[in-house]
Amino acid sequence: MSEQAPLPLAGIKVLEFSHAVMGPSAGMILADLGATVTKIEPVPDGDRTRHLQGVGIAFFPLFCRNKQSLAIDLKAPGSRPAIEALVAQSDILLENFALGTMDRLGLGYDELSAINPGLVYLQLKGFLSGPYEERRALDEIVQMMSGLAYMTGPPGRPLRAGASVVDIMGGMAGVIGILAALRERDATGNGQLVKAALFETAVFAVGQHMVQHAINGEPLVPMSVPNRAWGIYDTFESADGKPIFVGVVTDTQWLRFCDVFERPDLLADPRLNSNGGRVLEREWLVGNVAETCKSFSADELLARCDQAQLAFGPVNKPEDLLDDPHLNEGGQLRVMNLPGGIQAKTPRLPLEMAGRSFSVRQDPPAIGEHSRQVLADAGLSVEDIEALFEAGHVLETESEISSSIAEL
Repeated sequence: MSEQAPLPLAGIKVLEFSHAVMGPSAGMILADLGATVTKIEPVPDGDRTRHLQGVGIAFFPLFCRNKQSLAIDLKAPGSRPAIEALVAQSDILLENFALGTMDRLGLGYDELSAINPGLVYLQLKGFLSGPYEERRALDEIVQMMSGLAYMTGPPGRPLRAGASVVDIMGGMAGVIGILAALRERDATGNGQLVKAALFETAVFAVGQHMVQHAINGEPLVPMSVPNRAWGIYDTFESADGKPIFVGVVTDTQWLRFCDVFERPDLLADPRLNSNGGRVLEREWLVGNVAETCKSFSADELLARCDQAQLAFGPVNKPEDLLDDPHLNEGGQLRVMNLPGGIQAKTPRLPLEMAGRSFSVRQDPPAIGEHSRQVLADAGLSVEDIEALFEAGHVLETESEISSSIAEL
């Protein structure tokens, strides 16, 4: 699992105290970019996210790629010197535990910044400062609170998005804050407390709708209700029953559409000469275009959309992406090894830098897989490390997939 080098965040050390999605996604981004991210897990069972089933079964392996694992009992007094040694040499600490948890453990920002004044400390919570800041929140809750679910579902039926979008965007917002804080640290030498939150992230996502209402004063209509800014911006079915989304968003694209799809009658209709006119005629126009699309197979329809240089794409299920030719080109979907001999294709970080891409370099760790190595790198003596193991304050588990890594 080699990765192009050098990586942008090589040499940056991160301590991650997190679970579920928001915190781990922030840590994953930093790890993908080359930071050394050490995930702190409780003994003996590790991060509880490891044990989720259903839609949560992929949380741990996906968001904990490229990380080390240190399994340590944070409540044991004997573990404190090890934690302080790690903090002293770290650039970043991130956490998304319930508000006050880190303070109760003696790991709050004020206490740790006294040990390491250059520490950038990221708190990922439900809400930023204000009346709600002590509330707990989850992705779906803030989708409801922010109006995102209202704008997603059909009228009267608010519906959460089909992925943990707010958790992941919140993690990204946290990373943006971290990178800005590191830039300021370059100038001042000081770290700082950075906060990002689910609710404000979701509100940021619906900002366009808030401003839309401010401009026209009209009640907002869910995006599921056709209320298009463009004449053709819809899902159409091919002759073999496959749905394909097609957008015709400029007058030039309309000319090409009519040409490639052999509809001179539509091109000659003066009502359709402008996008504004096509929007006014949507009631009959969309059905008319649907009949044309229905006369082509999915492959033919996609080919003609491509020829006309339209915005288009098939309506896929996530599992369809595993065989997507674009994503499989050049190893964009990189294989990650999981316990039990499972191999899973995973998406890369959605960016390129000077031709470099960032994805899996190291499979998700076993509980405490790197405990001994992490403690030794922090400067603990062999005797102190062994004492922690003997007291049961630290756990080390051998990876089940080490042999499969060696074979790649």
